Amino acid sequence: MAKKSTTSKKMTKRQFAPAGLWISGIAVLVAVITLIVKLLVFIGLYSPTDQKWINLALWISLGVAVVGLALYALFDPQRLREFLAGRQARHGSNALIMLIAFILILVVINVIVYKNPAQWDWTEGKQNTLARETIDTLKALPASVHAIGFFTTRASNSSTLDLFTKIEVKSNGKFTYEFVDPEANPAKAQQYKITQDASVVLVMQNRQELLTNPTEQEFTNALVRLMNPGQRVVYFLTGHGERDIQNPGDKAYTRSKTVLEAKNYTVQSLNLLAQNVIPNDAMAIIIDGPTQPISNQEMVLLKAFVENGKALVVMEDASIVPDSGKSSDPLLDYLSTTWGITINNDLVIDPSSSQAIVAIENSYGSHMITDKLNSENLVSFFPTARSLTINDKVQGVQTTALVKTVDRAWGETDFSALQSNQVTYNASVDFPGPLTIAAASQNSTTQGRVVVFGNSAFGSDIYFDQYGNGALFINTVDWAAGQTNMINLTSSQPISRQMRLPSSLTILLLAFVFVILIPGLVIAGGVASWLVRRSRG
Repeated sequence: MAKKSTTSKKMTKRQFAPAGLWISGIAVLVAVITLIVKLLVFIGLYSPTDQKWINLALWISLGVAVVGLALYALFDPQRLREFLAGRQARHGSNALIMLIAFILILVVINVIVYKNPAQWDWTEGKQNTLARETIDTLKALPASVHAIGFFTTRASNSSTLDLFTKIEVKSNGKFTYEFVDPEANPAKAQQYKITQDASVVLVMQNRQELLTNPTEQEFTNALVRLMNPGQRVVYFLTGHGERDIQNPGDKAYTRSKTVLEAKNYTVQSLNLLAQNVIPNDAMAIIIDGPTQPISNQEMVLLKAFVENGKALVVMEDASIVPDSGKSSDPLLDYLSTTWGITINNDLVIDPSSSQAIVAIENSYGSHMITDKLNSENLVSFFPTARSLTINDKVQGVQTTALVKTVDRAWGETDFSALQSNQVTYNASVDFPGPLTIAAASQNSTTQGRVVVFGNSAFGSDIYFDQYGNGALFINTVDWAAGQTNMINLTSSQPISRQMRLPSSLTILLLAFVFVILIPGLVIAGGVASWLVRRSRG
């Protein structure tokens, strides 16, 4: 019986070559996963406590991938040469060249886009674009602003990061930001007196503002406060049936108060009948829609106040009650004789309006209060307004008509006709258009200022956020208070949207169409096609 011989197989280096490819492939997969993690960190969806390990894992995986390819080339050089010299290599080299060219094109496009950033926002309220007021405020910054966002790992900073990125682009280098974990850096959190997660501190020179709700509107308001430090106090006169600034309501002025306070004003009420003195810190006094006349005692104080270089903002409403005009009102007499502004005892009728008793602005005068409203085509409107007559011959007083109506409007003086809704223009007694609704005056000697409106409803809570009404009132207060650098730096109110859930019937109908009807038609079509082919053999 022949002896059976056994031969031992020798392990060669070539047999280990595929292991190098496996190692390289696994390393590339790890590198791709690491890059995805870095992308999540960049867009703010993931915030690791330490990002160093991510970069370390990326470099190690890339290094291992290169080592794996080198081992493959070292253990099986013959197969590598055959691959490089074969048809696959030629086709692969063509594909590689096309891939490199495609990547270079993408790089060039991204560089061009990065150097020339542009965006399009198709939302109705421009929710994804910085408001003009924010951009104007950034342009007006006298010094650089640094924002510090204090966010723990439990709070998402994605929306704040998106806002800061947009602001940085538009700031012309005047805005920088950083994010700090208050738990990892408690000393810095204590330095800026941080007590709430997701807070932001804005620092400009030696001043700072704390934001606990870092929206764009709050950010703009904080910038305005940083730009205008110090106390600015305005008073709303009370005691004559004026509009309320404390309790919200359609006829109240609480929205105006809130916006003024956001611009670093201190807004208070003033009862001159009781106090008999105007506080020294008052910069302007606002008289919004009194229903009773100002007393002679109060007028003595108000005259002295204006002669001392301060300001009045007077807003008088029309009334359709017969003989309700305030012909004996000392305030109206003062405005007429001293400033040349007469508030007529009428009601503006505007045929161009859908409601004739609502006067619509047709043109603005050339004035700091209205210049931006005019350039941005922001209309304002005035429900139940009175007209003004301006005498520009008063010595030392410069008066500008701020708002005018269309030529076809007129000031109706027949109040009995108003009550019966039968108004027609009577040239002998009515005031012809175009009518002046608002006017601003300044005394060149005393620097006293007066702004008069034949209406107060336009700035009330129900109308404040409509069209240019709110901006007109706030700009008026800024100018009257001498804060001309703050005019037009009022943040806009974002448009709120409410989601209305569909009814149960609608949900049932949608479920039937998308879950039963459409899939059923697809399946029926497939079965019908199969049956046709089967019948044909």
